[in-house]
Amino acid sequence: MTLFAQQTQSNDRIYTVSSLNAQVRLILENEMGVVWLIGELSNLSIPVSGHWYFTLKDSRAQVKCAMFKGSNRNVTFRPANGNQVLVKARLSLYEPRGDYQLIIESMQPEGDGRLQQQFEQLKMSMAADGLFAQSLKQPLPEQPLRVGIVTSKTGAALYDILNVLKRRDPSLPVVIYPTMVQGDGAAISIAQAIGRANARQECDVLIVGRGGGSLEDLWAFNEEIVARTIAASQIPIVSAVGHEVDVTIADFVADVRAPTPSAAAELISRDMTHQTQAINQRKQQLRHAMRHFLSQRHATTVQLQHRLDKQHPQVRLNQQQQQLDELDARLLQAMQRRLARHQQHLERQQYKLALHSPAKNIQTQQNQLAHRKHQLLDAMDRHLLQTQHRLAMAAEKLDAVSPLATLGRGYSITRDQNGKVIRHRDQVKAGDTIRTSLADGEIQSVVSE
Repeated sequence: MTLFAQQTQSNDRIYTVSSLNAQVRLILENEMGVVWLIGELSNLSIPVSGHWYFTLKDSRAQVKCAMFKGSNRNVTFRPANGNQVLVKARLSLYEPRGDYQLIIESMQPEGDGRLQQQFEQLKMSMAADGLFAQSLKQPLPEQPLRVGIVTSKTGAALYDILNVLKRRDPSLPVVIYPTMVQGDGAAISIAQAIGRANARQECDVLIVGRGGGSLEDLWAFNEEIVARTIAASQIPIVSAVGHEVDVTIADFVADVRAPTPSAAAELISRDMTHQTQAINQRKQQLRHAMRHFLSQRHATTVQLQHRLDKQHPQVRLNQQQQQLDELDARLLQAMQRRLARHQQHLERQQYKLALHSPAKNIQTQQNQLAHRKHQLLDAMDRHLLQTQHRLAMAAEKLDAVSPLATLGRGYSITRDQNGKVIRHRDQVKAGDTIRTSLADGEIQSVVSE
């Protein structure tokens, strides 16, 4: 027996390449299960089929990946080479080439991905503890007597809930348990608000929720303390966190999950629209019957009143009063026409008188007189100006030969006590008082020698 025959007999089976790759693929897929992986995207390819093919790498190794169209349509961002991502994947093997690869089921940016991983881990832990069991769910009251709302007192979710309740069932009382819904301490605040509602026992259903946001914004509703407080609540709880696509741990633990805060209000409130419509219809029927009854009674009253009026003496008085009013109107119209004719005649006579009135001639003479007066004043003004001009010229000539002008050029005139001009020195002696006239004043002095 040859060596080849001996080796063949010692093996359980002989694999072909295809069967070997198929066997390895099954081992990878069944044994490894789901893995979470962080890496950098590279060699991203998006063919017309819609599938994504890329490589995940770190500083020392890389692995090929495929993400099919059914999975990548749920990715909330546009991937690009160089992105750091967190992926949820299953190990597999591409049999035709024997390439080991990852089949990606979900992908998030690394930061969001870590939160998503924590979410999945907490979800599995809560499920293992039986907190999601349907047997623990409490039924909602068919007609709640009072509704409690656990949310932020300033958030849009509260106003959405209140608007829906006001529209559907305005008579339904509401108690608000304000709480933080985001940030540090929010989870404890939510749990305390739920505990406060259970301690007071003043509501028979609770709405716990907030408006939409990112996974990080909604994270308080993924905390274990909130989940266990909801599960322990004696009051049925409707979870209403974020938008319809947002899912939190609180949604799984709550007795009922509503896609939005408005939907939660719709779910627990009675629609009073039909009852209101029925009441309005009955009111309309009652109004119609009353109108019909009053209309019949009014018609009977009018008929009796008409018969009474026809036999009443006031009717004849009214007719005679009407005739009197007509005669009065005719008399007034005749008087007005006569006065109008006299007024027209008077106006024509006044027009003729105006044509022959001396007022026009008087006005013309007055105009001419005013014109002559204006001309005389102009002539007087011109004559006065000429006289003033001649006077100014004479003043200039007189000023030229005036002693004052001489004084203005620096000369002076000296007089004795009697006002006589001193022309010689022998006209004064020592001790005499003399006055010297200058251009701008006078100086008085005493002769010393």
